[in-house]
Amino acid sequence: MNLIRATESDVAVLLAIEETAKDLIVYDWGFTDLEFLEWINTDIVYLIKEDGVMVGDISYVVKDADHAYITGLVIVPQFQRRGLARKAMNMLLDELKGFRHLALDVHPDNHAVKLYESLGFVATERKENFYGDGEPRIIMTRER
Repeated sequence: MNLIRATESDVAVLLAIEETAKDLIVYDWGFTDLEFLEWINTDIVYLIKEDGVMVGDISYVVKDADHAYITGLVIVPQFQRRGLARKAMNMLLDELKGFRHLALDVHPDNHAVKLYESLGFVATERKENFYGDGEPRIIMTRER
């Protein structure tokens, strides 16, 4: 597996990956091309490549010298349930090992909650209507 830093030329690929999750209640969707460009320019966004195929994306933003926030993880449906999300998260966590505080948000019904718990994240807060979509999110953190 490779994590490849996304650039502005990858907007179409990212859009195609993200669209695979847009109808899920556990995922906040509604990005425009301009918002994808902003995402690439404000966050560290990686395309996840497995055996020569783009299978997903993963991203984070640095909040300060001790705090990084994981802002996204999507695996295209036909590649799910193969351990790719875990593998990508482990690679990202290795990259983020210098940060004392890691956080992310996730819908409480998302099966990824179990993945994050297995990687040492703990639910610390629940926020209703977190993205304005009427759905709650759990804030999960991992401290070093």
